[in-house]
Amino acid sequence: MIELDLDGGSLIDELIELTAQSLGQLEIQEHFNIVKEIGRGKYGKVLLVTHRFRGTPMALKVMPKASTKLQGFLREYCISLHLSCHPCIVGLFGIAFQSNEHYCFAQELVIGRDLFAVIQPKVGIPESSAKRCVLQIASALEFIHSHGLVHRDVKPENILLLDNRCCQVKLADFGLAQKRGTLIRYIMGTLPYMSPELCTVALMEGQKEVTAPPLSVEPSLDTWAFGVVIFCILTGYFPWECCLDSDDCYQEFADWCQMEERPNIEEDVPPLWKRFTPEAMEMFGKLMALDVRKRCTVGEVKAYMEKDWLKKVNVIGQQPTAERVSAEVEVQPINQTLCPMSVSPPSESSVSPVLSGCRWPCWNGRPKLGLQPEHRWPPILLYRLY
Repeated sequence: MIELDLDGGSLIDELIELTAQSLGQLEIQEHFNIVKEIGRGKYGKVLLVTHRFRGTPMALKVMPKASTKLQGFLREYCISLHLSCHPCIVGLFGIAFQSNEHYCFAQELVIGRDLFAVIQPKVGIPESSAKRCVLQIASALEFIHSHGLVHRDVKPENILLLDNRCCQVKLADFGLAQKRGTLIRYIMGTLPYMSPELCTVALMEGQKEVTAPPLSVEPSLDTWAFGVVIFCILTGYFPWECCLDSDDCYQEFADWCQMEERPNIEEDVPPLWKRFTPEAMEMFGKLMALDVRKRCTVGEVKAYMEKDWLKKVNVIGQQPTAERVSAEVEVQPINQTLCPMSVSPPSESSVSPVLSGCRWPCWNGRPKLGLQPEHRWPPILLYRLY
């Protein structure tokens, strides 16, 4: 990491200016042997390459100039470079260049899968593995926030595994990362990981403008997303589709959060959350406090590492726990020939049934999730959300 006598925000600006001045012009195949494509998304693609002269394997992120602004590319590269010294953040080689059609930078090659790939739908992963992952990502996010930056895209797809039991994980993809205090005027659409305040500036389908005032980028956005990720990896479900009044699952959780004295008795906990212990619910209540001023920092999850998060007997329709499944079915080892993000995005027709709206019996005057088999759960973690 390059060290300058500047604060985090000023350092990024300085790095961007220096990189813009020195960004070389290269053609990929002149300097790298392309082994295969290992990832693809809205940003472009990631190639497994080896350096032609040194033989070093790398992951080369390639972004088309036609759909990528130079400033956005420079921001992602410089933020990634600035943070890459942390052991739980994907490293960079300090190689950035442009070709005739692309902007490119080289990063550490992480052989393995991303966290999404090992989450069993409707089951999750073992609590012990989840805690190892949570502890490392909390450390990475604390480091990011201490430098005056916010990741803004915390989700299982951006958490890379070096082994199949989450003994070592790395946070990746700083394409949406921004300096703390940056104003967001609007975003396109919503994802389950987005906080309620972020959803207020979401431009929904058919909507021409956002009426809410611009939102300041703060670490609390990552804290909320981190809480949602913990729910996902422990259950194999999303807790909701989005944090809007129209989403019944979110409203049940919001009602529980707004109770004057949060009850721990089972009948007062929202149905989707009954599998969690009182200690885990306390943790979720802090990570996903509706009032951003009361939302805790990501580092506060460390106080809950020695506590049980899942009840010994799962009470929601007797859904299987990851511990039970892993005891019955051998965990598939990571294919060492694969790299992260190797699953292609689904077609629109395959995603829509998973994210379709659902209605359930009433709880606190609102529809709720029924416990009978004929009632549906919220979206299952079956497809990646790009």
